[in-house]
Order: sequence, then structure tokens, then C-alpha cells
Amino acid sequence: MMKYLQKLGRSLMLPVAVLPAAAILMGIGYWIDPTGWGSGNVLAAFLIKAGASILDHIPILFAVGVAFGMAKERDGSAAISGLVAFLVVTTMLSTNSVALLQGVDAANVNSAFVKIDNAFIGIISGLVAAAMFNRFSHVKLPDFLAFFSGKRLVPIVSAVAMLVVSVALFFIWPIVYGWLVSFGESISSLGATGAGIYGFFNRLLIPTGLHHALNAVFWFDTIGINDIGKFWDGSGVKGVTGMYQAGFFPIMMFGLPAAALAMYHTAKTKRKKQVASLMLAAGFASFFTGVTEPIEFAFMFLAPALYVVHAALTGLSLFIAASFQWTAGFGFSAGFIDFFLSLRIPIANLPLMLVVQGLVFAVIYYFLFRFLIVKFDLKTPGREEDDEEIEEVVDSSSSSKFSILASIIYDGLGGDENVSSVDYCATRLRVEVLDMALVDQKKIKDTGVHGINVVGPTSIQVIVGTSVQFVADEIDKIRE
Repeated sequence: MMKYLQKLGRSLMLPVAVLPAAAILMGIGYWIDPTGWGSGNVLAAFLIKAGASILDHIPILFAVGVAFGMAKERDGSAAISGLVAFLVVTTMLSTNSVALLQGVDAANVNSAFVKIDNAFIGIISGLVAAAMFNRFSHVKLPDFLAFFSGKRLVPIVSAVAMLVVSVALFFIWPIVYGWLVSFGESISSLGATGAGIYGFFNRLLIPTGLHHALNAVFWFDTIGINDIGKFWDGSGVKGVTGMYQAGFFPIMMFGLPAAALAMYHTAKTKRKKQVASLMLAAGFASFFTGVTEPIEFAFMFLAPALYVVHAALTGLSLFIAASFQWTAGFGFSAGFIDFFLSLRIPIANLPLMLVVQGLVFAVIYYFLFRFLIVKFDLKTPGREEDDEEIEEVVDSSSSSKFSILASIIYDGLGGDENVSSVDYCATRLRVEVLDMALVDQKKIKDTGVHGINVVGPTSIQVIVGTSVQFVADEIDKIRE
């Protein structure tokens, strides 16, 4: 199960890598036009819309990324099947479709279906599509249906499978959503303790997208709390209004960037450069704009226990801020931009103390994350099992060197007569052969690769290094 979650986490790295750029674009846009949010400045509008075009479609990115990453072969038909699966379920369970199915007016449809387009549904769609690819991508149909055989069949069966999933969600989703709303209503009367509980579950539910249900209760006018609205229009109570927002600032501006630094420092030596580029962009996005998904999705599936710790620290932060009545508010998220803008709001109470709290949490996050990662060998970015601390086989990115290396390795594997499939992960070629006796391991090792791992009677791995993608690409050219 843990390996499955780690593979899911690696599959999410591709879509997650896009998020920091989108967050930064939006953050700059809001900085340029903090009051009009693009209505008063053309450049701000351009940047905000450019960033929103990605951030508003995170579920779709996850559906495609998970399908592509979890499939046995990284193939475009798996990715498009993820998209097809997502479109089926979100269309079938959209407000208008549910109204049609129930024979009622759209206004009377359960509000849960308004939130059906979420990250959780995207991940489910990707997993279903990947399962369909792994099962049906090599199925051969009768001659009169031969056009739809193999990989062309996968999007079709994915659509059918998601119809079944949609039927299940039709009954399950409103129950889950309703439970979350009831939960939010029950803890709203607990004061600072309630704020802490809310903060804990807000982060814990991020992987599912169900945190929107809780946010609707506390941030907006679902049951009368309206924490965001009352803060910005000044109609709330000083020191109280903003209690469901303030505690996020120390986490997003200081805690998570410190966690990113800890993950960089504990990454394996040969992966540090790669991890640094991701964590630097993600940390800046978290601090500047309050968009935390690039950091959180980088470790929530690779090291779920660490994510629970993060959720607990978030709850603690909200509890502390609410207890001391340090308040600030946000319109977009709890980053520096919104913090700076909220300083001008009269109802904000001792907001600079949140910076002090944030500095303390930065220290806690850094040393606690670093200790837990090393102590329990948690597989955070750069520490995955497939990513051994190895040197590159070639010290140049010259395509000719990769071509020569690929040619020798492929010949050592037995060539076209013996190789049935070639895939790759972070550092290894994963090869299926017809006859292991035809593999010349000495010839492959003489190229300077870091090892060979025979994992089955017909499965062999060649440990190349982080340049494995380029070697695999050259092998694909040979096999064409």
C-alpha cells in the first residue's frame, strides 16, 4: 500500500511542478491591482487570468498526471483516458445533470454537486483510467472491431468505468459533503479550540478537495460566520473576526517554506539540484501568494505521516493565533500579498505578531521535518527508493553520447528479437525481455551503468542515473 501511495505521489509531481509558476503569475497580478483584481489594470488582469487558467483546473491536471504516471507504460492514451474519465464524472454529476436525473429544478439540487469538480475526483479519475490502461491496452478485438483494439480501447472502457463510479458517487458524495458541513457547524462554537480543529481538518482534507466544504462554513455566509466577508467590510468583532484565517499566515509564509528547505537538505546528494528547483519555486509561491499545493502535494503521498504532522501544526497555529486574538485576513490566500494588504484593515488586531509566530513555526517546521525525515527514512522528494545516490553514466548532455549508450545497452539486452517493452522511472530503465538468457549483462555493465537488477524471469532493470529519460528516448528511436 505504501509503495502504491509513493507511486501516486510521483505521478502527481508532473502537474504539481506547474503550480508555482501559476501562483506567482496570480500573485504579481494581485500585487499590481490589489483592489480591482484586474479590473483596474490590463497587465494585472492578464497575469491573474494566466495563472488562474492553471490553478482553476488543478483537478484536470491531476486526472491526466495520475493516469499517465500510474499506467504501466507512460503512454498518451493513458493520459487522454484520464481526461475522458474526469469529463464523464464531472458532467454526469454536475448540477444541471443531477437536476435532470432527479427531475427537479437546478436550484434544489444538493449543494454537494456544485463541488464535484475537485482534486479528489481528479485523482480518482486518473486511477481508474490507469487501471483500465493496465488491463485493456493490449486487448485484441475481433476483426470487425480491430480499429478499437489495444490502446484505442482504453478511453472507451475508462468512460464506461466512470459511469459506474458516477453512480456510486451520486449516493456517496452528498453524504460525505453533508457530514463535513455538519462537522463545521458543530465546532464553530468552540472558540479558539474550534479554530484549531478547523485548521487541522482543513489541511487534512486537502488531498480530497473536501476542504472546500469546511471553508464554505467558516469563511463564507453558509451559517452566518462569514469570516472573510466580515473582516474585509469591517462589520465583525475586532480580535475575533479573522480567527479562521489568521493562523494560516505563519504556516504558509514561514512554516511550509521552512519544510521545503528541510526536504532539500535531506534529499539525496545527486537529487539536490532537481529538488532545489522545485522547492525554491514552491517555497516562494507559498510565501508570496499563499498557494501551498506545490509543496504539500510534493510530500503528502510520498510521506503521508509527515503530512498529518503538517496538518496538526496548522491546527496548532490557528489555535494560538485565535487564543491571543491576533487577526489578519485574506481574499486570495494567506501569503505575503494578502497579509500586507490586510494591515490596512482597521479590524485587524496585532497582525505583526503573526510574523513573530511565523518565525517560531519556521524553526519548528525545519527541525521537526528534518528529524522525522531522517529518523524514519521518509520518502520525501529526492529520497524515493528508485532514486539511488548515483552518478551520471555520462557527464555530458550530448545527444550522441546518449545515442551510443542506448545502442550498446539495447544490443546487450538482446535487441528487437528479445526486448518486448522498455519503460523508465527516475533513474532506471525497466525492461521486459522474452529470454533472460539472451541478455549480456557484462556488455551492459561495461558501458559504465551503475548496476543491473533482475527482478523477475523476464524483467530486468538497468540503473542509468537521472539521465535515464534521454537514454530511454534514444532506445525508443532504435525500436521504431
